[in-house]
Amino acid sequence: MRHTLAILMTFAAASPVMAASGPFFSLKNTNFIVLIAFILFFAVLYYFKVPSLIAGMLDKRATGIESELEEARSLREEAQTLLASYERKQKEVQEQASRIVSAAKEEANVAAEQAKADLAKSITRRLAAAEDQIDSAKTAAIRDVRDQAVVVAVAAARDVIAKQMTAAEGNALIDAAIAEVEAKLH
Repeated sequence: MRHTLAILMTFAAASPVMAASGPFFSLKNTNFIVLIAFILFFAVLYYFKVPSLIAGMLDKRATGIESELEEARSLREEAQTLLASYERKQKEVQEQASRIVSAAKEEANVAAEQAKADLAKSITRRLAAAEDQIDSAKTAAIRDVRDQAVVVAVAAARDVIAKQMTAAEGNALIDAAIAEVEAKLH
């Protein structure tokens, strides 16, 4: 407070523009009146402990800011911990996904190989079945051709025999055939 008063007196005395006419310590001197009002103003502020109130509010504000900064630091550390945790989990999930993809590829390769083997077996079975059907059809065709040849030959032989044979020869043949059947049956 004394320091402020000394500065004000020095300022008032050193400033020729602001100097009033007459003695300085007079109630007619405006500079002196302003100085007294200024000193009274600071005295009232000091009496009502305004500087300590302001200092208390500033300290309280500083404490609040400090606690907010501390909270921000703890939140930052917590966020970094969470980030590290999520990065680790992401890495684990990525590794697991890679393992799943490789396992799926391996299973697909095994399934493709199995399908190729099954297809080869199926083709072999179908070829064998087709060959069996061809052989069976070939045998049936040969039998049909033979049967047809026998029928044609019998018909041709009947026609030739019928044209060349007489009734007496036919009766003799019938009697011989009956005797032969009778001999085989007994």
